[in-house]
Amino acid sequence: MSLFVWDAKYTLNIAEIDAQHQRLFALFNELYDAMQQGRGNDIVGQVLADVVDYTGYHFATEERLLRQYGYPEAASHHVEHASLSEQANGLRKKLDGSQGEVALATLKFLCDWLNRHILGSDKKFAPFLIDRGAR
Repeated sequence: MSLFVWDAKYTLNIAEIDAQHQRLFALFNELYDAMQQGRGNDIVGQVLADVVDYTGYHFATEERLLRQYGYPEAASHHVEHASLSEQANGLRKKLDGSQGEVALATLKFLCDWLNRHILGSDKKFAPFLIDRGAR
């Protein structure tokens, strides 16, 4: 069972970014499903590593597009990405002893990100990029 199901409200109408967001949903649901089955501790390290790696890749894509199309708030979006990356790396470092707590923190981190970042700042830049030809 998935906690987050891709919905039209998350769509930015920029194919590359939407596909990457869907991959992040899949990572989120992988962790949630494992936790529901009592396996959160078994996979949290790998999922968290995947999240950190994939967010870096995803953020680079977004920032490339923001620069390419001259988005005026690209610098502040980069700062938000840096903060999210720092949070993810902080969770990764905490894995040493308390994986159950880290699994819950990871779940909360991803939940907050999906609701705040995608629906907030990403939705804000999407019309700007689309108006300039991004698809």
